[in-house]
Amino acid sequence: MNIADNEANFEVYVYALGYDKENIKISVQDDILYISGTRSVDEENLPNFSKQEYPIKSFERMLNLNGKVDVTGITAKQEDGILIVTLPKNAEAQKPSQEIPVN
Repeated sequence: MNIADNEANFEVYVYALGYDKENIKISVQDDILYISGTRSVDEENLPNFSKQEYPIKSFERMLNLNGKVDVTGITAKQEDGILIVTLPKNAEAQKPSQEIPVN
């Protein structure tokens, strides 16, 4: 999962190659974003990986939103095997950061 911090939103990128959008579930509960996906695979012909970087049958990711996201405006799309979830920042999260001088 990669997260881009843009001026007006966060964008969450999840590698979901081979997962149909109908089998991906996105929800928010108690200020936590939940993303999960499942797919059916032939149990008889599972690959014998020596190293595996992405899931074969299912995945689940959780992200604490820390009160910085307008959950009513969350959107999602899937492009080229990447799930992109856009999390609009609320007004508090859009305030510029403040630099503290070191004396």
